[in-house]
Amino acid sequence: MKMIDSLFCMAILLSLAASGCGGGSSEPAAPAYQPTNPQHQAMFQPLPKVMASESNPITEAKVTLGRMLYYDTRFSKNGDISCNSCHLLDQFGDDGKPTSPGHDGQLGVRNSPTVYNAAAQFAQFWDGREPDVEAQAKGPVLNPVEMSMPDATAVNKVLKGIPGYAPLFAAAFPDAKTPVSFDNMALAIGAFERGLVTPSKFDFYLKGNGTKLSAEERAGVTTFIEAGCSTCHMGPLLGGNMFQKMGLIKPYETADKGRGDLTGNEIDNYFFKVPMLRNIAETGPYLHDGSIASLEDTVRLMGEHQLAKPLTDAQVASIMTFLPTLTGEIPTEYIAMPELP
Repeated sequence: MKMIDSLFCMAILLSLAASGCGGGSSEPAAPAYQPTNPQHQAMFQPLPKVMASESNPITEAKVTLGRMLYYDTRFSKNGDISCNSCHLLDQFGDDGKPTSPGHDGQLGVRNSPTVYNAAAQFAQFWDGREPDVEAQAKGPVLNPVEMSMPDATAVNKVLKGIPGYAPLFAAAFPDAKTPVSFDNMALAIGAFERGLVTPSKFDFYLKGNGTKLSAEERAGVTTFIEAGCSTCHMGPLLGGNMFQKMGLIKPYETADKGRGDLTGNEIDNYFFKVPMLRNIAETGPYLHDGSIASLEDTVRLMGEHQLAKPLTDAQVASIMTFLPTLTGEIPTEYIAMPELP
C-alpha cells in the first residue's frame, strides 16, 4: 500500500514539474511546428556557402591576399580610397550614400551596391557591363571618378613597389610566370569577395524549418509572390539574375538610360540589372541613383511603375514584414581588417 502511495505522489510531482507548477520555473513553449510553404521553396533557394568560380578557384592564400588588397588604399591616385571606402564590410557592404565620393571628392552617378552575395549575380554593375566580380574589381581602380589610377602599368608599379606583397602573390599564384600583376590583384579580390555570404533566417526557412518565420513573415512572402514582385526578384538572391526596364508599366523619369548608355541602342534604354534583395533593409538608399531613402517608398514605387497596378497599404505592410528576414549576419571574423604589408 505504501508503495502505491509513493508511486502516486511521484506521478503528481512529475506532473507538476512538467506543467511548471510546484514553485519551479519553466521554459517558454517552443513554437508549434510549421512546414515551409512549397511555393516559397519553388520560387527561392537558400544561399550557397561560398560562391565558387571554375575560372578562379578559391584558395586560402588567394583569399588572404584578396582581403589585404580590398582594404589597401595605395591603389588609388591619392592613396586615400580602397574597395572598402565605398563598400564598407562592417556596414553590410555599402556606404549608405546615394552616390559615393571618389578621387578628389568627385561623386559617381550610380549608387554603390552591396558586395555581400554579389558574386552570385549573373553580371556586375547596374548595367551589367562586367561578367563577374573579378572583372568588376578592375573597374573602380581605373575609373577617373573613383580611384583614378591611369592604367594597369601604374597599378603594377605600385604593387611591385611594396616588397611585402611579393611572397603573398607568389603563394596565391604559384604557377604564374609573373605573380605580381594587376590581373592577379583582381583575381585575389574576387576570391575574397566570393566568401562574402550572409545567410539569414530566411535560408533556414527555405531549408525546411518553417518555424524560423512568423505567420506574418510567411504571409509577407506570399504577398510578395502574389503581387508579382517575384517575377523579377527570384532565386537565391531574390534578384541579380536578369535585366529589367525601370518603368516597365508606367514610365519612370530618369536621366540615366541604363544599358542604353552602355550599348547605344534605344531598345536598351532604362534597362538595369534587377537588384538583389539580400540585406535590402540595411542597404539604402535605393534605386540605381540612390534617389529613394525609404525602403517602404521604394516598394510603393516599384508597385506603381513595375506592376500592373499599385500596391495597397496592406500589401506594402505585408511585404515590409517579409523583407527584413533577408538581413543576414555579417561574418566579422572573415572581414576583419588585416595588417597590410
